[in-house]
Amino acid sequence: MKDADTGAGTRHRIVVGVDDSPGGLAALRWAVQQARLSGSQLVAVRSWALGLPRHGGRRQRRKHGLPVVLSFAGDEQRDESAKLVRQAFRGAIGSIPRDVALTIEIPEGDPGPVLTNIAASDGDLLVVGTEERKRVKRLVHGSVSSYCSGHAHCPVAVVTVPRRDQAALPVRLEGRSR
Repeated sequence: MKDADTGAGTRHRIVVGVDDSPGGLAALRWAVQQARLSGSQLVAVRSWALGLPRHGGRRQRRKHGLPVVLSFAGDEQRDESAKLVRQAFRGAIGSIPRDVALTIEIPEGDPGPVLTNIAASDGDLLVVGTEERKRVKRLVHGSVSSYCSGHAHCPVAVVTVPRRDQAALPVRLEGRSR
């Protein structure tokens, strides 16, 4: 963005990974709030991969081994991801925000590498959610927040789902800046 566009130099971007988990919704809520406060552009990213039923892949479980992707229906996986982004905004803040500069990206790929590649500009902040209660799932599938914290070339805000007795969302900044 040019200086004339903002009047005050380059506007920063807040890149947020979007999913419909409680951690993902908390991260989206926090990212929207930060974009409003800072006047930053919000980049909402939902990546997708073949073989995931909610993204249009059809899987068949074999008795031994990993599931096999049998088929996928054209743009169905991208459409399902776009639908999930709209639902996540509704779940997090009521609707897609009209008061922030918003870009929605729905690339194919693994969430961690996709997010760290998109959040690669000077001044970017990458926001991801996590849930402390999902330790077993992370052992099996890996952790997007851990991947981003270890591989991003910008600061990473990891938003944790608040416990019932907490009023504010706990956020820890990790990663490194360029």
